[in-house]
Amino acid sequence: MSLSSALSIAQSALLATSKQTSVVSRNVADASNPDYTRRIAVVTSTAPGARAVEIQRTANDLLFRQNLSALSAWSGQSALYDGMDQLDLSVNGVDNASSPSTAIANLQKALQLYATTPSNQNLGTSVVDAAKQVVNSLNSGTKAIQDFRTQADSQIATAVNDLNSLLSQFQDANKAVISGTRSGTDVSDALDQRDALLKKISEYVPISTFTRGDNDMVITTRDGTTLFETVPRSVTFTPSSGYSAGTPGNTIYIDNVPVSAGIGDNTTADGKLAGLLKLRDGVASTMQSQLDEIARGLITAFAETAPSQPDATGLFTWSGAPAIPAAGTLVDGLAGSISVNAAFDPSAGGNPALLRDGGANGAAYVANTSGGASYADLLIGYGSKLDQPMAFDTSTGIAVSSGVSDYAANAIGWFEGVRQQASTNADSKQALAARTAEALSNDTGVNVDQEMSLLLDLEHTYQASAHMMKTVGDMLDSLLAAVG
Repeated sequence: MSLSSALSIAQSALLATSKQTSVVSRNVADASNPDYTRRIAVVTSTAPGARAVEIQRTANDLLFRQNLSALSAWSGQSALYDGMDQLDLSVNGVDNASSPSTAIANLQKALQLYATTPSNQNLGTSVVDAAKQVVNSLNSGTKAIQDFRTQADSQIATAVNDLNSLLSQFQDANKAVISGTRSGTDVSDALDQRDALLKKISEYVPISTFTRGDNDMVITTRDGTTLFETVPRSVTFTPSSGYSAGTPGNTIYIDNVPVSAGIGDNTTADGKLAGLLKLRDGVASTMQSQLDEIARGLITAFAETAPSQPDATGLFTWSGAPAIPAAGTLVDGLAGSISVNAAFDPSAGGNPALLRDGGANGAAYVANTSGGASYADLLIGYGSKLDQPMAFDTSTGIAVSSGVSDYAANAIGWFEGVRQQASTNADSKQALAARTAEALSNDTGVNVDQEMSLLLDLEHTYQASAHMMKTVGDMLDSLLAAVG
């Protein structure tokens, strides 16, 4: 081997080792970055004595896709569960203190007390006051639910804007990958950026990806709708300024294809958009329907009856008074419009004794015809009707036959069951997301101890190459001295 060849080999080794050292140092510097993929400097021989270093990423497509799916599921469940917590507090209050069920229980107690001393009109006023609390619970619950739906609408609009922004950023990163691949330059950083954006995109909607020539990537939703192909596809949504009971929410479109909240019950959702849709159009709408059915049940239970006369509204009334809402049929928004009949309310000039005697709708409806002060049959009957099974609309998620008081309690049970299931799903999917992220990190992330050991080996290699260069230099000096 000639001295010039030896010198060339030593220089090549120094350059290769220097580049390897740079890669390892970069690995150590970005060890804490969850979006960084470990680089490997692969040395290849291109000519006798010459070396080239190629930088490769330790990517694992299978684990990465599993992590994307897990992130999407966790994001959807997290949005769903967090929204349910907020909804429960807004409608039912702390420990269900402001729930219709609690208010109805207080109304029953007031009725029972009045029935024991029907001559005491102060107790009758207490029943009317308790009825006002029931009405307030239903009215405020309706407002809280519709405000929540409006808020969810706003969150959907924000999420759609964020998703469009991420897709625009993805386009820039994808162009950088394609350009670098075509020119043969290192695209590791661009690939890391693109993968980081995919993680964020998957939090909004479940996605699938495939790569074409020049590392060009295409993104589709899980159901096959194209989300990105060369350019981002438009994600559109028109928020509503406000909601009323029974009003459906607007649809999210991806490339003019409607986004579905998913199939199944109210406790599963993949992606933040699906979670928000389930909250707005699933859980919240069902709660509203249950409130409306509670209101209908109360109007029915306290209706005045008379021989040869149609049943007419009593203590509780509504916009269709004096008629009673049809049995077993949901009336959208009834919980927001139910009120206490002014005929019974002393603050509105009414007489609470009508609750004991009957007759709010005329003489034909008077039950206490003798005018006895101790007459309590009507009061006892009202209390019994609150517990008597009646027909409720089965679309509200509660199929058990019950009285209105039990129905109100079952509504709380239904929500708690849904929320508990959503909590369980959120915990399990969070754990899955964490495990897949850990598995991906173990396979493609940086182990600092391993990198430091490799750095020490490279230092020894660098020292050997430098020593070789010094030896060749000494030999050249000796040769020149001998010639001179």
